[in-house]
Amino acid sequence: MTGRTLVAGVGNVFLRDDAFGVEVIRLLAERPVPDGVQIKDFGIRGVHLAYDLLDGCDLFVMVDAAERGEAPGTVTVVEVEVPEPEPSSPAAGPVIDAHSLTPDGIFALLGSLGGRPGRSLLVACEPADVSAGMGLSEPVLQAVPQEVRTVEEILATERKGGARDAEQAR
Repeated sequence: MTGRTLVAGVGNVFLRDDAFGVEVIRLLAERPVPDGVQIKDFGIRGVHLAYDLLDGCDLFVMVDAAERGEAPGTVTVVEVEVPEPEPSSPAAGPVIDAHSLTPDGIFALLGSLGGRPGRSLLVACEPADVSAGMGLSEPVLQAVPQEVRTVEEILATERKGGARDAEQAR
């Protein structure tokens, strides 16, 4: 147990709704957070995020726009398991595009590096438009406050659960 919680926003601000995670993190960074919680904007630096997670954390929350087949602006929370590394030849390594890692790609890279955060959640919003341009589409923009509340509720619930676990351990 590290006592660390990482809330990471990812996305590309030049691909309209893909900037969703970055926008949510910008708003969360302006609000008070519990001790031990780090709020970070990783943007398109998925490799940097994977290496940051190698330091360990008890709870990892990734905020991103992710196509899940829902109506645009729909917010979903998914528990994610970091995959075990694939056995491969010593010369083979992960092939990555540092600027276009999807949440699955970030978790796969983390697994290949041997990283194992505690509980991992993807808090996602269904995008409407990920074409070149700046600014969120209307349904995604309207989902931003809900996403902020969702992350805050996760942090409050985890904090209560952690306090309850500590109390039970005594």
